[in-house]
Amino acid sequence: MDVYRGFVMTLMVAELLQFHRLHEAFPTNPIWAFLADQQSHVEWAGCSLHDLIQPSFSFLVGVALPYSLASREGLGKSFGAQFGRALRRSLILVLLGIFLRSIHSEQTNFTFEDTLTQIGLGYPFLFLLGNASPRTTWIAFTTVLIGYWITFVLYPTPVPDFNYVAVGVDRDWPEHYTGLMAHFNKNGNLAWAFDTWFLNLFPHETTFLFNGGGYATLSFIPTLATMLLGLQAGRWLKSGIGTQELLKRLLLAGIVGLAAGILLHLLGICPVVKRIWTPAWVLFSGGWCFWLLAFFYGVIDMAGYRRWAFPLVVVGMNSIAIYCLVHLIDRFIIDSLFIHLGHGPFQLLGAAYEPLLVGIVTMSIFYVILRWMYRRKLFIRI
Repeated sequence: MDVYRGFVMTLMVAELLQFHRLHEAFPTNPIWAFLADQQSHVEWAGCSLHDLIQPSFSFLVGVALPYSLASREGLGKSFGAQFGRALRRSLILVLLGIFLRSIHSEQTNFTFEDTLTQIGLGYPFLFLLGNASPRTTWIAFTTVLIGYWITFVLYPTPVPDFNYVAVGVDRDWPEHYTGLMAHFNKNGNLAWAFDTWFLNLFPHETTFLFNGGGYATLSFIPTLATMLLGLQAGRWLKSGIGTQELLKRLLLAGIVGLAAGILLHLLGICPVVKRIWTPAWVLFSGGWCFWLLAFFYGVIDMAGYRRWAFPLVVVGMNSIAIYCLVHLIDRFIIDSLFIHLGHGPFQLLGAAYEPLLVGIVTMSIFYVILRWMYRRKLFIRI
């Protein structure tokens, strides 16, 4: 679990490598083109490796919950005390997400679509369902997916002359859908309409009209479903079933999730869109999360190949720390490198490779910080 989490956080930090800059410098190079694509979010429907960061992080919150509950119960904590802690954790995650999103802003940027706030908004419900039976959990999971889909479908699609340009979308944007899936079009759907009301309840420099990426507050509801998939995986891991049986369940769950998500998309029922966390995306990305967990479980716990994964353990055991460090001091580190070393050392391979080399050095500095914290058993927990 720590290795998987470390892998996810490393993917996030690897944005510092800026593969897109190398792709721009060498547009015909297939390697840089592939890496740039995998380090970018898809425009709307579909998935890249980068798109799996947030669902993986949410999924792993669910995986960890059975262990957390068992630990608290072992300490004799009452249900009320545990729920109070869950509410505090939820509030801290939401406030931390808003704080990090407000860096370099003129005032507090009240936004609720980032990873931390989305998890924070859904965490109390995850805690309650973590104390429920698996049957109740699956009923809740199904209810969330079907209910979320129904509410989107019941919300009217944009009128034919809807001004998409006013909400940051080209009228002829190729990602527009027709028919049933038109209810999930960018900045013309239920979640967008909700945010044009909800976010304007908070102080903003200007009236909120749309999110440029199409991200939405209401995505925390289906994000809860992603966390519930992780909760089930965590229950399997903690149950003590045989290794072969556990691996089989994880692989089978992955197949079912991927197939169901793709089928919903191909049948025109629901598109696979991360930015509004559609039900099809929950299933599709959940399938990948099960497979990734199965991979790390198979390699590390079953095959016993552990040494190679130690750097990922260091990162994974301080995931909140690295999340905050990257948002708070990445620019400070890069500017400091240029101030004290100049640009020369980072242009040894040519000017085009400067962003890559700066990114590598910056990532190395972050790892040194985390390694120091690991050796001193300094782990930030919320």
